[in-house]
Amino acid sequence: PLLYYSRIQTALLQEKLGDQFHVELAMRYQNPSILSALEKMKAGLVDSIKVIPMFPQYASASTGSVIQSVMEIVSKWATVPPISFVNSFHDNELMIETFADNAVKYNPSSYDHILFSFHGLPERQLLKCDHTGHYCLKKDRCCDNYNDTNKFCYSAQGHHTASLIAAKLGIGRENYTVCFQSRLGKEPWVQPYTTDVLKRLASEGKKRLLVFSPAFVADCLETLYEITVEYQEEFKALGGEHVQLVESLNDNPKFIEALAKMAVA
Repeated sequence: PLLYYSRIQTALLQEKLGDQFHVELAMRYQNPSILSALEKMKAGLVDSIKVIPMFPQYASASTGSVIQSVMEIVSKWATVPPISFVNSFHDNELMIETFADNAVKYNPSSYDHILFSFHGLPERQLLKCDHTGHYCLKKDRCCDNYNDTNKFCYSAQGHHTASLIAAKLGIGRENYTVCFQSRLGKEPWVQPYTTDVLKRLASEGKKRLLVFSPAFVADCLETLYEITVEYQEEFKALGGEHVQLVESLNDNPKFIEALAKMAVA
């Protein structure tokens, strides 16, 4: 589903921007590759290149990795056109509106609690973003207050995304939880883990949960399977009744408009 929606997003963005732009899809670890996309642009003699890593929140393992790959490739070119990157778009107004619009039909107020479940990340990667050395994971609820100190922190950007979507829908802070899924290995990852939150909510008697996954711009295994199948089964086994996923941005025209504005900015 990720490649399916990515191809649709690419085609719709090309249509939106018109023939004066050349839009290419590139995958960091799959095909079509970043190399193939850049080679097509090089062959097309483009005047400049705008790279939009499709990760709303910045992390060195995702957005940073894309930037590194692009620069390694073009560093071998004889001539390099101007290149710019979208570092993050976690607070993009049109993106926030799209997630909120997608949730309206589920009537969020009818659910016992709402989750904003982001893809997880090792804590050590968060610590690297704290240039002060005394804020990240050292201040109580350090990610809740988005500020100049944590503005490049993946978790803080995620909390900020969640707060903006919640505000758009009129959801009070006490009615939602920010959590993190897809943990791998045994080292500490950013918390709370989504599985732990499910256990807590079930123990509190919560029965129906509405779940956003705003780290993804298209539905994929982490949303369609991990949330709607695995977490659904886990929550029901704990005594819950239903976990409802709010679909991702996918081919929503408002998100395509957001991409177009980023492309020409």
